[in-house]
Amino acid sequence: MVDGSDRSISLAVALLRAGEVVAVPTETVYGLAADASNPEAVLRVFAAKGRPGDHPLIVHLGRGANLADWARHIPDQASRLAEAFWPGPLTMVLDRHPSVLDAVTGGQDTVALRIPSHPVIQRILQDLGGGGLAAPSANRFGHVSPTTARHVCDGLADSVGLVVDGGPCEVGVESTIVAFEADEVVILRPGGVAPEAIESVIGRQVSTGAAGVVRAPGMLASHYAPATPLELCSADEAAPRASKLVSLGKRVGVLSLGRTDVPGAAATWDAGGDMAGFARSLYHFMRQADAEALDVLVVALPPVEGLGLAVQDRLRRAAHRPVSPDRYDHDH
Repeated sequence: MVDGSDRSISLAVALLRAGEVVAVPTETVYGLAADASNPEAVLRVFAAKGRPGDHPLIVHLGRGANLADWARHIPDQASRLAEAFWPGPLTMVLDRHPSVLDAVTGGQDTVALRIPSHPVIQRILQDLGGGGLAAPSANRFGHVSPTTARHVCDGLADSVGLVVDGGPCEVGVESTIVAFEADEVVILRPGGVAPEAIESVIGRQVSTGAAGVVRAPGMLASHYAPATPLELCSADEAAPRASKLVSLGKRVGVLSLGRTDVPGAAATWDAGGDMAGFARSLYHFMRQADAEALDVLVVALPPVEGLGLAVQDRLRRAAHRPVSPDRYDHDH
């Protein structure tokens, strides 16, 4: 693990040019980056993550990138959103340019693009001299996303050529992914840009859900999951449910927007006084639940306004746990 110094950035650039995989910070979560024009490098990302090959990757671009190099058609609404939110935590799914690798798009006719705001990845992109970095989250497929360099090292130390430490991620949940259908903007995955903010730019309501047959990252029913099972409750139900589990001899943690005291609970965590704080700390507390060896983490669901939609989305996917023979009561 290295810091974000000039020397470290030069080393990261050299490794990326050589086709290696490098973990880099973004404002959302840490990404596992490879040269998006190098098919062998992109395949190394899939191998490191254990990610299915038909899952598309987000291509991260530098400031001032020419979108026409990556997309055949850029809708007017996409241009407006790019002007408002780039650099930042918004990904747009556009019709791909023929030169974009199938490995990057999962074989689809679309490509997911964003311009991140973190200064370290922007320096790396600038020093690369153009092009893009295919960079999903720097963790094993389905696991909790990393928001610090230490999280990356804990999960992928043997699979990454270099981990560049850019400090804790400012947003803490992945980018919002949008697609375009005729005149409509569709949110495929809620994230760091709230729906209300998008609506204020385009002047109309957005819809949520799948856009045709487009696949996007982070859309599996089970995803972002810690080893600790989650139970999701309303704010009023969280304390009684946690107390019941404590009475049954369970080692219980409680996570809520504002502190919820439960006698006998192994841990009670305040996710912050606002939704941005909840989003920024969400994956940290999931990891803490595993570190505390909890039997269950009871989470009081926050309101859905603003970033609350993204927080609820991540919590519901983390709590969706099909049976797995090699994990405690769930797969992710």
